[in-house]
Amino acid sequence: MQLLLIHSDYIEYNVKKSTPVAEKIEESLKSGRLEEVLAAFIAVESVDEPNPDETVKRVVEEIEKVTVQVKAERIMLYPYAHLSSDLSSPKVAVSVLKDIEKALSSKYEVMRAPFGWYKAFKISCKGHPLSELSRSIRPSEAKVVSTAGAPEGETEDVVSEALKAESTARSYWHILTPDGELHSVDDFDYSEHENLKKFVDYEITKNRAVEKAPPHVELMRRLEIADYEPGSDSGNMRYYPKGRLIKSLLETYILEETSKIGAMEVETPIMYDMNHPTLKKYLDRFPARQYSIESDKRHLFLRFAACFGQFLMNHDMTISYRNLPLKMVELTRYSFRKEQRGELVGLRRLRSFTMPDMHTLCADMDHAILQFSEQYEMCINVLDKIGINIDDFEVAIRFTRDFYEANRDFIANLSRRVDKPVLVEMWDKRFFYFVLKFEFNFVDALAKASALSTVQIDVENAERYDINYIDNDGEAKRPVVLHSSPSGAIERCIYGLLEKAAMKAEKGFVPMLPVWLSPTQVRFIPIAERHIEYAKKVSEQLTCRVDIDDREDTVNKKIREAGREWVPYVVVIGDREIENGTVNVTIRSESQPNAPKKLEMTPEELNSRIMSEIEGLPYRKLALAEFLSMRPKFI
Repeated sequence: MQLLLIHSDYIEYNVKKSTPVAEKIEESLKSGRLEEVLAAFIAVESVDEPNPDETVKRVVEEIEKVTVQVKAERIMLYPYAHLSSDLSSPKVAVSVLKDIEKALSSKYEVMRAPFGWYKAFKISCKGHPLSELSRSIRPSEAKVVSTAGAPEGETEDVVSEALKAESTARSYWHILTPDGELHSVDDFDYSEHENLKKFVDYEITKNRAVEKAPPHVELMRRLEIADYEPGSDSGNMRYYPKGRLIKSLLETYILEETSKIGAMEVETPIMYDMNHPTLKKYLDRFPARQYSIESDKRHLFLRFAACFGQFLMNHDMTISYRNLPLKMVELTRYSFRKEQRGELVGLRRLRSFTMPDMHTLCADMDHAILQFSEQYEMCINVLDKIGINIDDFEVAIRFTRDFYEANRDFIANLSRRVDKPVLVEMWDKRFFYFVLKFEFNFVDALAKASALSTVQIDVENAERYDINYIDNDGEAKRPVVLHSSPSGAIERCIYGLLEKAAMKAEKGFVPMLPVWLSPTQVRFIPIAERHIEYAKKVSEQLTCRVDIDDREDTVNKKIREAGREWVPYVVVIGDREIENGTVNVTIRSESQPNAPKKLEMTPEELNSRIMSEIEGLPYRKLALAEFLSMRPKFI
């Protein structure tokens, strides 16, 4: 079933003409109006037919939940076939609508617009963050759910029990301030925390679909980083040489940072048996949709994280208390999640992505909390080096009520460390495998949020996978497991950097990538052909990524193109530079729109400046030909 819920000042309708499937109605039902109302536009679908009672139950729960949130007392049920192209039979639809009406009428004033009639209607939406919500309701007992409106031949989604639980879990939302106090999300003063307000609205409404492309989509194509791949499934991208270079640098950096804290790099398969008893249980505890495939009469799924392989490896290992904390990491190229089609856009939400996935075995909960704190700090530092700092992201902390009651000071310290209020989601009971997790969320130009770094305390999987360590008393004990992704998906880091740059440009700043991630770090622009040799000579003195624009274009056009490519340092070479043995450098990080910052310096000074910016960070050579005349165009 598809639901569109609109909290309205009023909604009114008038019947115009019957269709062949119109239900018989009395004269009094040919028009209707409700004020201060939650309007529920409903499309009953074919997947609802096998178990309509279950559908009615879940829809009623969802409508009631939103009615309570928006403090409405009246509900208009409005059949709206346009929400789906996979409709149920008219008989089932009318029956389901009547049952929903009956169930809600005991608590609310309910009006149901007639089914199968052409109707004119007027509505006045209130326009607050919860006033427009959409929901897809699926039968919870079904193991396989078809995607409504999917093209013919599209495979079916495997939906975990945890994902279904996530849609029905009762969440208590708060704002946690650095002083350790919990505040109501409705009453908190967001006047100095505009980005947090956007994040809160996004999380509570759960409106993940996008109506237009965010700025990074145009940028990823113009900068020749990545593009959509028409020959693949949606959400699977192609990466051009510059994009592959950026990804490679980020991947190397994350692995180096996890190695510094003792994580051992491993590699595990990308597909697993859906019916493996241990894996099947874990699938139902992880809120994600999976790709599934058939091979040799076996039902397999593509991994959505490295948990499976690492936990199966842990099961077979001999582990001593002396080995703890035991850390393993894998850069999963790729992980796969069958995200819903309307949510896929650019690099923000993908179906295949590169996820640095680290797991830590801890002796007990106290040990896990200590490691959690250290990895929280690591995530802050990792994102900062990538170019996304504390001011750029919002923090979400999610936990069970009993864990919070036992660890209030520890959780308050998470807010104190970032020195700003954070969003809290609390559950009365544990729906998933973790009791605590945090996420650093980037909020983009369209007010959509995407999780980057995360750490989670897992209290289930050591037992599920029969993972033990031998304590100093010789007894086998279960560890507590931490899940961590220090950066989140590599692709999302690129998305975050591009969106951040776009938002800065909107405010009048010059956009750029961090120098260590810039595909070209220095571009030489010879004024004439006779200056190319000197440009080549100077470029060889620099230990960074240098290219030379030797094309037959004007100098001004070459400078403009370097700007459009966000090259951090642009060097124009002419007779004067050759005579003085210097270079005339435009420094992008210190420039303003239409006011470039230029300095004259020696090649040695330029090289020293760049080395100070990229010191300690991964380096790779130029991904394309040194001379621009030798390069193909990808876009």
